[in-house]
Amino acid sequence: MRVVVEYESCDSNGLCAAAAPEVFEVRSDDFLYVLDEKPPPHLWPSVEQAARACPKLAITLEDA
Repeated sequence: MRVVVEYESCDSNGLCAAAAPEVFEVRSDDFLYVLDEKPPPHLWPSVEQAARACPKLAITLEDA
């Protein structure tokens, strides 16, 4: 799995970071950062939840 974020659409609300803090982080500059673009399989369920939680649909998951 590969995490792709459309940063132009992202409003950095942090819902993804709440669902998968090992993969997403909103820093003090109010921008979203992907900490692990290709997370290990044990994190896939939380990453999928993070993508579903995004109100802007800015997170997509691709086969890697």
